[in-house]
Amino acid sequence: MRLTVIGCSGSMSGPTSPASCYLVQADTVDAAGQARTTSVVLDLGPGAMGKLLGHVRPAEIDLLAVSHLHADHVADLVGMQVYRKWHPDGPLPPLSVLGPTGTLERLRAIDGGDDGECYEREFRFAEHAPGRPVRVGPLTVESFPVNHPVEAYGVRITGPSSLPGGPAEVTLAYTGDTDWCDGLVPLAHDADLLLSEAAFQEGRESVRGVHLTGRRAGELATASETRRLVLTHIQPWTAPEVIRAEAAGAYGGPIDVAAPDATWTL
Repeated sequence: MRLTVIGCSGSMSGPTSPASCYLVQADTVDAAGQARTTSVVLDLGPGAMGKLLGHVRPAEIDLLAVSHLHADHVADLVGMQVYRKWHPDGPLPPLSVLGPTGTLERLRAIDGGDDGECYEREFRFAEHAPGRPVRVGPLTVESFPVNHPVEAYGVRITGPSSLPGGPAEVTLAYTGDTDWCDGLVPLAHDADLLLSEAAFQEGRESVRGVHLTGRRAGELATASETRRLVLTHIQPWTAPEVIRAEAAGAYGGPIDVAAPDATWTL
């Protein structure tokens, strides 16, 4: 299993990165001996659709999971719909979309089209259902409610290890946007990689119930016994090295800062 960052800028696209979008893939061989790559996309924020095209063909995406319906995580689903409907090679089959309540209505609001734009030929929508894993090829996708001003979910993905001599299965946990809550430690428990938002900075933002700081992301990594922490969703006005230093004060394991095109193999 591997993680590729498509976009990681927090709250908006930034000068060097699209907004939130992450590609999780696993390679397998089927019963006929044919190699196949399963691809799951987590969020599709502004600027991410174009960048994603450089990493995976839309026809080869198996699932698109939307953590919540703020525009910086969902706006480019409109571009995905346009690609799937209007590409000159012909329309693509519907793509499975896992999202919060009202995902279709949110896309219609962003799109601004008429009521006839139903998206049913481009997407198949399903709602997050905590406690009910979704199987996508060799990957198991689980949803965990998290703490944000709107309905929001973290996503835990378990799949085959890509490393020789490694464990049979590995786990990636993605917080989405959240502040500390009861669901975070189960989401990230014993994860091989925790992809954690860290949009707030200690001593600067005092509001709670919106985002983690670097320190709180580090505390989560420690409490959940995560083996690697990757910090993401850092806003364009924030220095990443400050957030990383905050996390390092609370977590002794390896810490990386997400960047477009960065890849981790698990």
